[in-house]
Amino acid sequence: MTTTLIHSARLITDGVETADAWVRFEAGHVAATGTGADWADAETVIDATDLAGEGAILTPGFIDIHGHGGAGASFDDGIDAIRTARDLHRAHGTTRAVVSLVTAPLDDLARRVSEIADLMTTDADILGSHLEGPFLDPAHHGAHEPSLLREPAATDVQRLLDAGRGTVRQVTIAPELPGGLEAIRLVVAAGAAAAVGHTSADAATAVEAFEAGATILTHAFNAMPGIHHRAPGPVLAAAADDRVVLEAIADDVHLDPHVVKLIFDTAPGRVALVTDAMAAAGSADGEYDLGAVKVTVTDGIARADDTGSIAGSTLTQDVALQRAVGAGATLVEAVRALTQTPAAAIGLGARLGRLSPGYLGDAVLLDAQLRVVHVQTGAPLS
Repeated sequence: MTTTLIHSARLITDGVETADAWVRFEAGHVAATGTGADWADAETVIDATDLAGEGAILTPGFIDIHGHGGAGASFDDGIDAIRTARDLHRAHGTTRAVVSLVTAPLDDLARRVSEIADLMTTDADILGSHLEGPFLDPAHHGAHEPSLLREPAATDVQRLLDAGRGTVRQVTIAPELPGGLEAIRLVVAAGAAAAVGHTSADAATAVEAFEAGATILTHAFNAMPGIHHRAPGPVLAAAADDRVVLEAIADDVHLDPHVVKLIFDTAPGRVALVTDAMAAAGSADGEYDLGAVKVTVTDGIARADDTGSIAGSTLTQDVALQRAVGAGATLVEAVRALTQTPAAAIGLGARLGRLSPGYLGDAVLLDAQLRVVHVQTGAPLS
């Protein structure tokens, strides 16, 4: 049995920081944790301080439940592209990810979620798929091709869920569309998370969606009404509901740092730091495709050519951690937003997102400046 031990680290997990900690991994799982020198030898022993310097930090592996690509590759372009992009994000601490797909014809989406289901049998870091379209509000289409958007007819929703064979983890829906609330119930009944996003919903409609079973707010504040003192909108409705996780893109483009801090303050323990990264993450400025939409990236900011809308990000999760902490979130809460909270949001909180005995052995070692030094992915989900 393969054993690895990492010691002499500031361990951050379960919402707590522990000094001079160690974690023992066996067969891709967390076997034991402790503090000081009270640890048994292992095949591989890593002194966190030697590797990452004074103040070295050990966290669970990061989990991205909303990203579209990286390293010049888009998740919409098939298995090779998914693997290329995942290599980039894994190096930045994202040990597991949901593969987000942008709006496309139903036939294409059904084929893609089926391919992702197949990929999960060989690639342990793939957690399933996220359908960010096509059931979105045309008035808040963002970087989704408007002509491909459609109302969430039950037969269409079920077709995509069936194509994923139980691996669709998340579906974003504008609940105000005809059939929207029924679609949310259908998604939840299939064991996936329903998300509210790309929507014109007011606060009352958002509350209806959450009562119907939606538990995620897709990239909070973006592609939805903002907060007005007489029209609080979906963000405040989500923040007021303890069942709802709010996705936040901490790239200083989608959200001002003050707003990042506001989200952490108003929804403690319910923030998931996501990248919404597209192909240009880890790559040069230039021209890219995001599904059917042409995108130009300038100074690391991606915008749709036809509308100027923000078109995903070039973010990695280590940078999201740095910027969330820079915005005023505590390190413990920012780490939770990359690990425990996103795992729970997609129904995997009993297996991922913590460095506790029995959990899968995903871990990230960072230096005191929150730069990734070492990454490991544990055993497959099944």
